[in-house]
Amino acid sequence: MHRIVILSVFLLGGCTFFLFAGAGKVENGGPKAYILMEAETKTVLEEYNSDMKLSAGYLTKLMSILLIAEKIDNGDLSMSELLTASESVKNTRGSVIWLEDRDILSVEELLKSVIIGNANDALTVLAEKISGDIGTFVMDMNAKAFELGMRNTVYSSPYGYFFEEEFTTAHDIAVVCSELSRFDFLTPIFSTWRDYVKEGKVELVSENKLTKSYGLHIGFKACHSEECGYCIAECGRNDDGDTFIVVSLGSGNENTSYNTVKMLLKKAFKQFKVTLTMFPEEMIKPLNVIGGIESAVEVGLAMQGKVTVEKEKSNIRTKIVYPEYIYAPVYIGQPIGCVAFYSGDTLIYESDIVAKKEIPALSFEYVFRSMLLKMIE
Repeated sequence: MHRIVILSVFLLGGCTFFLFAGAGKVENGGPKAYILMEAETKTVLEEYNSDMKLSAGYLTKLMSILLIAEKIDNGDLSMSELLTASESVKNTRGSVIWLEDRDILSVEELLKSVIIGNANDALTVLAEKISGDIGTFVMDMNAKAFELGMRNTVYSSPYGYFFEEEFTTAHDIAVVCSELSRFDFLTPIFSTWRDYVKEGKVELVSENKLTKSYGLHIGFKACHSEECGYCIAECGRNDDGDTFIVVSLGSGNENTSYNTVKMLLKKAFKQFKVTLTMFPEEMIKPLNVIGGIESAVEVGLAMQGKVTVEKEKSNIRTKIVYPEYIYAPVYIGQPIGCVAFYSGDTLIYESDIVAKKEIPALSFEYVFRSMLLKMIE
């Protein structure tokens, strides 16, 4: 039976992670749910009812935009590619750019129309290009949601129309936003308050007022309706690259919706930062190997990671768990143990300890050859 070695270490000079409890619902028409999340690590810093299933209106389009962005990013679609509208654009309701059958626009114009102007007919053209038809596109949206772990989201359309059977949560929308924040080519569009398409004939104006008033803005979208109230998904990034997302759903009035977002983003940039774990691998001694052609193997972390930490704290507790020995053969990259990073009792990051080289098992042939070489010497 293997003996397990457990070491607890405090890394000085780092920072601690701190998980806020929900501050409580904002009064006077405050949101039904909100969340503050760091984009890269998806660390939840503050939340209120973030898993409550709600209608989010046009914020649904963020998943549609994610599917389009992924196709552009992997080269299946280009911004300059020209797409032709089908007859189905005639039946589009809600926000539109008045597309007609056989109208031709570039992917960039169509994407601008969706992001800035919420244009449902433009989204129809893009969705049909990607998935063939709207029904299949909705299936692709739900498949992507499942892939991202969004277990409290069901999509019924790509547009954000109200359906009783369609719902999502503040947390799940924040996950979509964290994925969108990776695509730098989207930032200029998400940061545009007003633009024109169709040779300047159609004006697009973003409903998200932070697009023109919030200096750290890089995305994403705001909307309101009778069914969903005032909703907003906002993302800011500072000069250090720290990126924070706030999703607020179901506010009773516009001012409260925006004030909630600005308050939470201000708190995030003031109190938190993203930092590397920077674990010193020399703290992990080589591992004894039994039955191998060498008696020990060098080990290290599979990867260093990033954590979201509170700026004013200084300690991260690290727990190292690995066996006292291992049996050969040993393979490069073989998981042997793990290093877990904690703030208090909260796990904030975990990485495997892996073997850095291969150690074959002893064999009769190897022993015989070694003895023969020594005799020759």
